[in-house]
Amino acid sequence: MRSIWNGSISFGLVSIPVKLMNATENHTISFRQIHTEDGGRIRYRKVCELDEEEVPASETVKAYEDADGTVIPVTDEDLASLPLPTAKTIEIEGFVPASAIDPLQLDSAYYLSANGVPAAKPYALLREALRRSGKVAVAKYALRGRERLGMLRVADDVIAMHGLLWPDEIRAPEGVAPEAGVKVRDAELDLADALMNTLGDADMDTLHDDYREAVEELVAAKAAGEPVAEEEAGEPEGKVIDLMAALESSVRAAKESHGEERADGGRGGEVADVHPIGKKKTGAAAKKAAPDKAAQKKTAAKKTAAKKAPAEKAAKSAPAKTAARRTAPEKSESKKSETRKSAAKKSPAKSSAAKKTSGGTRKRTSA
Repeated sequence: MRSIWNGSISFGLVSIPVKLMNATENHTISFRQIHTEDGGRIRYRKVCELDEEEVPASETVKAYEDADGTVIPVTDEDLASLPLPTAKTIEIEGFVPASAIDPLQLDSAYYLSANGVPAAKPYALLREALRRSGKVAVAKYALRGRERLGMLRVADDVIAMHGLLWPDEIRAPEGVAPEAGVKVRDAELDLADALMNTLGDADMDTLHDDYREAVEELVAAKAAGEPVAEEEAGEPEGKVIDLMAALESSVRAAKESHGEERADGGRGGEVADVHPIGKKKTGAAAKKAAPDKAAQKKTAAKKTAAKKAPAEKAAKSAPAKTAARRTAPEKSESKKSETRKSAAKKSPAKSSAAKKTSGGTRKRTSA
């Protein structure tokens, strides 16, 4: 790491030479501005507003503008002449518990490294003293032309320093809190606790910037001449009407996302609600029961329709069957009549033959 400041830590009469290095880095993707017509880069130049001519850095100085608009030049020599004891020293003012530092004051973060072999022993002494006491050191230091407030603490095996905002730089939260009269019920707190327990601990090492990754993919696709995939915008979330219902839905969703087992041995799905028998459902339970009743009505309607369908089919087929039954006797009657007619035609021939036979017999008998 490259040091951005060299100085020493003043710990009473003990002086510890140290180097100051940035403990964080910015991964935000930076963009340039270009001319849309030809792709030329747009640059900013320092131009004097009086003569509209570009001014080089050697001809510019700092200035303070008073409330009435008066401009007072302040040179680097003027600032260097000011007494600044912390220009090259981190002055430890005292030690406090870490909980005494308001997180709103935390600013930039740095690592302090021992500068040289002689600094190793006093550096380790301060580190172990901070570790054993469980406290942090509050110090003053100067960086980039102004005096700042800092907090020294132990991070692994090094001393880290956090820049702090001065107490008068923290705004009071006036008008930020919700209006008085808001009451939170115990049942709502219980559901909030259940939701917190279901979500569990946050794994800080797994958190990453999804937007930055999407920007990198976008730039890579455009550089390769590939089409840019557009994601469909999700439906806007509605307003929360029932806090209890929203909490219950959040708990169910959190359980499903964490893959908790259900009572029937499966995973995910709806969580069954148990309601006491004989008691009137109120609040979210009544709202839940309404969709269930509607679902039951729909199921009953489907069953009734299913029962009606065979009956309708039977009713439709009944006339056809009746017609078939009526047609069958008619066909049998016609067949019988045809048989009788054919039998009647045959019967005269038989009767005449019988007569001839009987006549001949009688004649033979008489003879």
